[in-house]
Amino acid sequence: MNRPAPLDRLTRLITFAARPHASYQAALFRIGLGGIAAAFLLREWPHRRLLWGDRSPWSAEMAARVIEEDHRFSVLLWSGGHWWFELVYHGAIVASVLLMLGWRTRATSVVFLVAVLSIESRNIYLGDAGDNAMRVMALYLAFTRCGAVWSLDARRRARARRQGKPVDDRAGVAMWQALGVLLLWVSDGFPHTAWAAVLWAFWAAYGVWYAAHRWAWGHQARDLLDAVTAMLHNCAMLVIAVQVCLIYGTAGWYKIQGALWQEGSGLHYALHLDYFMPWPALAGLLAHSMLVVFALSYGTVIVQAAFPFLLGYRRLKNVLLAAMMLEHLAIGVVLGIPFLSAMMIVSDAIFLPTSFLVLVGAHCSRLARRVLRRAQVNQSVRKHPPSGIGHAARG
Repeated sequence: MNRPAPLDRLTRLITFAARPHASYQAALFRIGLGGIAAAFLLREWPHRRLLWGDRSPWSAEMAARVIEEDHRFSVLLWSGGHWWFELVYHGAIVASVLLMLGWRTRATSVVFLVAVLSIESRNIYLGDAGDNAMRVMALYLAFTRCGAVWSLDARRRARARRQGKPVDDRAGVAMWQALGVLLLWVSDGFPHTAWAAVLWAFWAAYGVWYAAHRWAWGHQARDLLDAVTAMLHNCAMLVIAVQVCLIYGTAGWYKIQGALWQEGSGLHYALHLDYFMPWPALAGLLAHSMLVVFALSYGTVIVQAAFPFLLGYRRLKNVLLAAMMLEHLAIGVVLGIPFLSAMMIVSDAIFLPTSFLVLVGAHCSRLARRVLRRAQVNQSVRKHPPSGIGHAARG
């Protein structure tokens, strides 16, 4: 007797949900977030103590009051010393770079989350919309399997797979143990919040994941754990996509309600503000053309309001994504807000087709191998020059 059709559909749905999807999009998102955070922290490195450190006008006492009211946390407030701030700040840079490279992404994504929340919560009045998006997306990223491709983790797993052995991750185990000791030491630093429980849950899940892959190789328990983590990954990627749609949808419909963008004055005024004028000549050229201001204003409103509704149409979606990325690139250059623009471009990139990302990845791999091979050849020639060159030089 054949099974009823509803049961077949449920089985297919469970099978679909138990496989990780959008792995390349998650990897690109990981690389983008890590790169943006590292670039931002390096740019503000000369001013770090004035913005978030012991020289900041926003004192630690005022920051602690706001953090307690908003149920935030910041590890920077655990000590007011200069060296503690330097340790946290430079640790955030290291975590961002490691996340971008894909080194032990399950642990570094959580460390990256703690670093981002700590620095932004130290002085919440310095941020803009890009910082808000970074904070939210860093939380979602911690639940994804963002190191499945384009990462050092993926290369290590591929090497173990070719050898037919389980992954021997001694460095990951050492990192897991160190993070456990650190959590045990600082658990009292999360008063009135559930962040301590969340971080302990991440730590326990990381330990279970390693144990299953080390000692349950080929066992059903490992397959079950893979299915559960795949579902969490898929849910997190879905939430990221919904978050991006909410950002564009609310921005577009909010602009429709007012007269600033209907008359074009919203963009016109922004082009005349000194704060958004890194290139005065370029801003003045755009602002003096009413046709350009009109087209950009209405084009921005239409594209943002229509973004959530056009994602279901593949051809229109790809054109729309190209338009959105070009728009944010222009905003970053003309208005001088590169990190906000980069954050939105990275968020747009999660909707790119997998086939396109695979093609780009293969092209980048070939280019990297070609550059590496050429560098090796040049180094070999410098060490062992052809005999004819030496004879010609002596002659």
